[in-house]
Amino acid sequence: MKNQSIRENLLYQRKLKGLTQDQLSEKTTVGVRTIQRIEKGEVQPHLQTVKLLAVGLDIEVKDLIPIENPNEETIERKWMLLFHSTPFLGLIIPFGNILFPLFLWIHKANDNKVYDEHGRAIVNFQCSVTLYFIISLLLFFPFPGFNFFLTIVVVLFGIITTIVNIMSALDSGKFKYPLSISFLKKK
Repeated sequence: MKNQSIRENLLYQRKLKGLTQDQLSEKTTVGVRTIQRIEKGEVQPHLQTVKLLAVGLDIEVKDLIPIENPNEETIERKWMLLFHSTPFLGLIIPFGNILFPLFLWIHKANDNKVYDEHGRAIVNFQCSVTLYFIISLLLFFPFPGFNFFLTIVVVLFGIITTIVNIMSALDSGKFKYPLSISFLKKK
């Protein structure tokens, strides 16, 4: 059972014990919606949530998730926070929004497939936003005044998208960077 996902293990253990999602929720402090999202594979639960579910099912944590290193989840979350938040340095240092994530991606891409995937997406998005920003500034010449609003929209789009992806990456490990040009292609 070690090679199965948390989703599969939770579903298997819950049905093995003859519990509904509501009954499991009552035995733990984990909400029904959270249990549903875990069983659908929509979220990667926190270690504390897994512990609560294991107690409610009267099983060991390792029966739900094989834990080789209990600090691994914490370390991965910290790297995700660092990856997704370093683009804000671009607000202080010119092109920092590209350079810092690029250096992180180069350094960590071979360590973990997740770091490679997230890093590549972040660099592509930040390069795209920077290109859109430069184009919006160049539009000053043919459209004076209009470019001001377009530049603000581009900057706000970059900031809001980055904030949303920080929260999403930390919550579910997923991200979505719309309007990205694939400067860095997948291997």
